[in-house]
Amino acid sequence: MEEIQMVNQKIQDRLAALRAVMKKNGVDWYMVPTADFHNSEYVDAYFKVREYLCNFSGSNGTLIVGMDEAGLWTDGRYFIQAERELTGTGVTLYRMLEDNVPTKEEFLQQKMESGQTLGFDGRVVDTRFGLKLEKDLADKQIKIVYGKDLADEVWTDRPALPCHPVLVPDEALFGQNVSEKLAAVRKDMAAHGASGLFLSKLDDLMWLLNIRGADVECNPVALSYAYLTQDECHFFLQNEEVTDALKAHAAKYHITLHPYEEAAEWMESCAITGSVMCDEGNVSYAFYKILENRAEVVDAANPTELLKAVKNETELANMQEVYLKDSVAVCKFIYWVKKNVGKIPMTEYSAAMYLDHLRSEIDGYLDLSFPTISAYGTNAAMMHYEATEDNCAALAPEGMLLVDSGGQYLGGTTDVTRTIVLGPVSQTIKEHYTAVAKGMLQLTDAKFLYGCTGRNLDILARQPMWDQNIDYKCGTGHGVGYILNVHEGPQGIRWRFTGNQKEVPIEAGMDVTNEPGIYIEGSHGIRIENVMVARNGVKNGDGQFMYFDTLTWAPIDLDAIDVSVMERKDIERLNRYHAQVREKMTPYLNEEEAAWLKEATRAI
Repeated sequence: MEEIQMVNQKIQDRLAALRAVMKKNGVDWYMVPTADFHNSEYVDAYFKVREYLCNFSGSNGTLIVGMDEAGLWTDGRYFIQAERELTGTGVTLYRMLEDNVPTKEEFLQQKMESGQTLGFDGRVVDTRFGLKLEKDLADKQIKIVYGKDLADEVWTDRPALPCHPVLVPDEALFGQNVSEKLAAVRKDMAAHGASGLFLSKLDDLMWLLNIRGADVECNPVALSYAYLTQDECHFFLQNEEVTDALKAHAAKYHITLHPYEEAAEWMESCAITGSVMCDEGNVSYAFYKILENRAEVVDAANPTELLKAVKNETELANMQEVYLKDSVAVCKFIYWVKKNVGKIPMTEYSAAMYLDHLRSEIDGYLDLSFPTISAYGTNAAMMHYEATEDNCAALAPEGMLLVDSGGQYLGGTTDVTRTIVLGPVSQTIKEHYTAVAKGMLQLTDAKFLYGCTGRNLDILARQPMWDQNIDYKCGTGHGVGYILNVHEGPQGIRWRFTGNQKEVPIEAGMDVTNEPGIYIEGSHGIRIENVMVARNGVKNGDGQFMYFDTLTWAPIDLDAIDVSVMERKDIERLNRYHAQVREKMTPYLNEEEAAWLKEATRAI
């Protein structure tokens, strides 16, 4: 209790220091999002300003600080976590998309007085949101200042910018060389009538140039920018990250290298003719202002985003192999947990470390794709819970353990969740678990016409939960990168329509997660997740029919399945999936593991 108070006092002191800096700079309200200079979802420690100022550690959230109050906006994945971490900080939690909860823009409209000043670091706020703030606050003549990171004066022991040598893998791994990718991007530029393209989204840049980095934990990306014309490619990254291999790679494809810190100055001074294309949802407000003063700006999605999302046959073949090996590790882990719980000391953290070790022994392993989520009992109700060695629950032969994990390999990026029964569970939990399994398998079995988006398909996964008047406050699925970020767009599976959210048809070759769940605060959390790839099926007079191929092969825990609430088709789907798991996994298991898997995947 004393430690919590100390931490919270520390946060209050930091907010007080920020307010002093705000006052000195004539700023009435200051906004701190969760982002780096590239609008990344996950960021290096240098960019965790919001966490430093309010103690909330989730991957999505925006802090707004006034002289007398402060608020934190985050989504349904983090409500429980945010409530705990904000305790005693003086920061109010605003639960996004909940009834009667103002948006960030509405809050500022309500709270700010005419003529006041809103400040933020324009390098970490995306253009689309920055322009919306301009519009929404115009009636009150609000002044926006974006040229200074005020928190830098408060965070005196701030870490340095991350900086790691860039990796140049064998291009055979990617199925396309850089010239082919540049040609496809330039074709899209021409279609938009743009003579230039400014790129700042890190995974798009890595994909385009067939390189990888290590500047963000679990995300193989390097801090960088690029400016393309029909004839030139200018690439900006830290000098210390440039290796001899990268120099040779850049020379081969006529890529001009520049220092990362000179990107803004170069853009301000270079000779720009015609129009420049950029994605306002990804380019920072600060860079947009530079471009706006230099040329006509064409707002369009990064061509790289859709090209990257549709995996080619080389990538898909490598992914199938990687997911097979990764699934073996998951099966071995589930067996180990079930065999040893209650017999040897085991915690959320030690279990996660065991799984991480199994992955590290797989050929081509690079890193985890995100820190392993290992959540026991009530902790599983927090979707993005993270146990630490010093703060973790002990496992016992009762209840359930939810493990969401994945790896980065030379050949693909994985993401899988299983909720493992450790001992007796209630009838309610069995009904909830069965509903989640039914939803996951129902979406797996989808057959749909080309032109469908994830919104058309979400109900297949969510219906068993909605039938019980239960919902999970997040999407059902997201794209997964290829040796890149575990969360990738523009494809996704969700039910809610929001005006600023990208929505594209599901294309053959797109991968997507399938992860419905149920999260009951103070009781339990359940999630079952596979990754799937969209494929073309029959094409006839009614159109191009499509279906999903499964990449993930791990058992769904029959100890929590209640057959009495399943229809015949549900049972057939589960038995069919388990027969495939048994067939694919058994050759890679030892005798004891194989015997366990045979029982764990038995027909019901």
